[in-house]
Amino acid sequence: MRTLLYVTSFMAVIGLSFWAYHENYETQAALDHVEDLQRDIGDARARLSILRAEWAYLNRPDRLRELAEINFERLNLLAMRPEQFGRIDQVNYPDTRALVVTDAVDVIGAKDGLEP
Repeated sequence: MRTLLYVTSFMAVIGLSFWAYHENYETQAALDHVEDLQRDIGDARARLSILRAEWAYLNRPDRLRELAEINFERLNLLAMRPEQFGRIDQVNYPDTRALVVTDAVDVIGAKDGLEP
């Protein structure tokens, strides 16, 4: 009986040590994957900051004005005039009046047991 207990205990220790060994390697692989993802996120943020700086550089008003002047004829641009802008009284604002409800329909019927 003792031998069976010793063998069972020994097999349990071996099984648990194999499980712990396997979990350790899976944890290390997951940590490596997380580090790779964090490095990729850092690289993406660096690229994004470079792209934002490049966008700000390319959209400088003086540069855009110069490009518009250079390509004015080729793009068939028109000079801006005050008549091209609308007046404030021409803006179509949404109606702020409250809606009037007419011919209301009762949606709670006698089947619900709410009417006497």
